[in-house]
Amino acid sequence: MLKFLRSLYFGRRLFYALFAISALFLVSYWFEPLYRITWILASILLVLLLTDLITLFKGPPIEAERYLPEKFSNSDENVVKVSIKNNYGFKVNSEVIDEIPVQFQKRDFLRSSEIPAHSTIDFEYYLKPLQRGEYVFGNLNIFIFTFLKLVKRRFIFNKDQMVKVYPSFIQMKKLDFLALDQKISLHGIKRIRRIGHTMEFEQIKEYVRGDDVRTINWKATAKHGNLMVNQFQDERSQPVYSIIDCGRAMKMPFEGLSLLDYAINSTLAFSNVALKKKDKVGMLSFSNKIDNLQKASSKLSQLNRIMEALYNVNTSFFDSDFSLLYSRVKKHISHRSLLMVYTNFEHISGLQRQLPFLKALAKQHLVVVIFFENTEITNLTKMIPENVSESAHQIVAEQFSHNKLLMAKELQRHGIQTLLTRPEDLSINAINKYLEIKSRGLL
Repeated sequence: MLKFLRSLYFGRRLFYALFAISALFLVSYWFEPLYRITWILASILLVLLLTDLITLFKGPPIEAERYLPEKFSNSDENVVKVSIKNNYGFKVNSEVIDEIPVQFQKRDFLRSSEIPAHSTIDFEYYLKPLQRGEYVFGNLNIFIFTFLKLVKRRFIFNKDQMVKVYPSFIQMKKLDFLALDQKISLHGIKRIRRIGHTMEFEQIKEYVRGDDVRTINWKATAKHGNLMVNQFQDERSQPVYSIIDCGRAMKMPFEGLSLLDYAINSTLAFSNVALKKKDKVGMLSFSNKIDNLQKASSKLSQLNRIMEALYNVNTSFFDSDFSLLYSRVKKHISHRSLLMVYTNFEHISGLQRQLPFLKALAKQHLVVVIFFENTEITNLTKMIPENVSESAHQIVAEQFSHNKLLMAKELQRHGIQTLLTRPEDLSINAINKYLEIKSRGLL
């Protein structure tokens, strides 16, 4: 009986009918002939109500399922699918209320539809998470009612389904094409090997006009009787590390996503491209301590290890210790590597404090410091001021924007590669910077 009552709901149409009958009973106090008619209407309503109850609760239950992906991609639209099967021998109407995880703060989800007899309908909706972690879905509530709409029968499915939100692997797949050289696949196009830019030996071949005479192999020339040259190609399996600052400066939000999450999404996309380029990839996260260190590797499983490590990276409210970063890199990364340092400086004095450690890193490795343009301040500089107060705000904003450019030039002056980018353009710009370094043979 308790189960029956929990699944029983009355529709608005029933309450409207009861209100109308009550009003008629009230009017019949002064107009007596209406009293008998009102009882007839009340009897008809009771019969319809019982018919609706028996039709819904004596019939077979419906079937429904919520299909969640294996994992959600952070800051991307993720699809959730719902399937409902009508086992009744007649058409029913349905209302679907899905209990979406609390992180979305969405409490107005409602989907209405008609389901023909012995048929199945499917629909999908999209969710965009802005935080990594575990998301728990509550009940999938299905309310079924007939065309009378006097009574609703409630069904509950898929209670407490959990899905994990990982760094943006959808963005990673979108940027996967950057690892491919599209021109190589065209007819008549030959792979170009840059002579002298790297020292990875490929083969010995006969000299042709245009080859660098400095690469002539005299021993092979004497053996074959023809001029032979050494040929080199872009060096592969170079160690590439993404170093993520998890200090309080990376807590700053832009469009609902923290700078740390932008850096994490970029690290995953960048690591995927670097692996496709046959380089070794690793990652390191730090704040006032070293949180995570993944040694560089070119194995296919490395991307999954990096994704799992990035899933657990979180910001702290401590100042980042670049001296600790320097000592740990010096101890654990012995080979010359490309270090993509994701951090943020809002004032030039903050950069000056960390500059000695960045310069020390740059002596042994190729360092690329990636920091962020404050888009809110940039938009403020483009506004047309309407009063003195807005003019003052704009002057301060221009000073902040100018300081960012000064910081980039200061880093470049000390031989440190720099990337100043908008948060939303971080992934594509970081990958392009990596491809530029590869093409120039700087590493």
